[in-house]
Amino acid sequence: MIDISALRALVAVEQHGSVVAASDVMGFSPSAVSQQIKKLEKQTGVTVLERNGRGVLLTERGLALAGYGRRIMGELEELQATLLADPAKPSGLLRLVAFSTACRGLVGPMLGRMATAHSTLDITVLAEDPREAVQRVASGEAELAVVHNWNSVPLVIPENLVLEDLCIDQADVLVNSTHALSGSAAVEREDLLNETWISTPAGAICNEALLQIFAGLGKVPDIRIYDPDFSTHIAMVEQGVAVALVPRLGRPPLPAGVVAIPVINPVQQRSVGVVYRKTMTASPNIRVAVGMLREVAGGLPLPQG
Repeated sequence: MIDISALRALVAVEQHGSVVAASDVMGFSPSAVSQQIKKLEKQTGVTVLERNGRGVLLTERGLALAGYGRRIMGELEELQATLLADPAKPSGLLRLVAFSTACRGLVGPMLGRMATAHSTLDITVLAEDPREAVQRVASGEAELAVVHNWNSVPLVIPENLVLEDLCIDQADVLVNSTHALSGSAAVEREDLLNETWISTPAGAICNEALLQIFAGLGKVPDIRIYDPDFSTHIAMVEQGVAVALVPRLGRPPLPAGVVAIPVINPVQQRSVGVVYRKTMTASPNIRVAVGMLREVAGGLPLPQG
């Protein structure tokens, strides 16, 4: 008989690329994960890992066994999330990952509603960029993620996940009230070619969305400041040292010295949604959390500048 814990260890090694990475995710020591792998090899009579320099690779039969393991883990998860769960009483741990403005604008209000409803659902929250959030859900490190899809920077969703839309968020260019564009009802990308910018770090999705504004114009934005926190962006705009592209969701009230101007042709929008594993579709935990997030999104007037 194959031990489920040993099979889970093999799947973790395949998904995360090494015994050490798998141990970090599983919360065990690398030695404990290695012992599980050895147990699996003894139970099956199959060598599943082979040395590759300082690391390991799955053998051909190890890859096949990991494939079976993923399917078995999925069926067990679906069983626990449906037949063994009480649909009238969501309970237990729900690990949620969300980008920072969604934490402020959606997750915070959702947690407030949960507290008021005296829910028995225990939710932990991690703020992370959507790409990392998607991978955490796909690999089983989290159950639910709030993500965004910019109209110019699509987010890739793995086949084992479901994406449900929540709302549309729009981003504005923020300028100081003394800026020449501050009285504009809207701006086009050509109006912004010679500006000095503050941006989220290179490689972040919102940074890529800013770069995409200027695609095809023969010039990239002059980014002088990188910071992951949009509150810092607003502060820098208030000082008159840069302009910024800042979404409305989760945006705090703007200081008197900061003006928000919509960008048109194209409008800078992102679709906000949730992702979870297909095996968790009918989970009471997922359904109550998504339902409350949808209620918050539906009743939330996104802040105007």
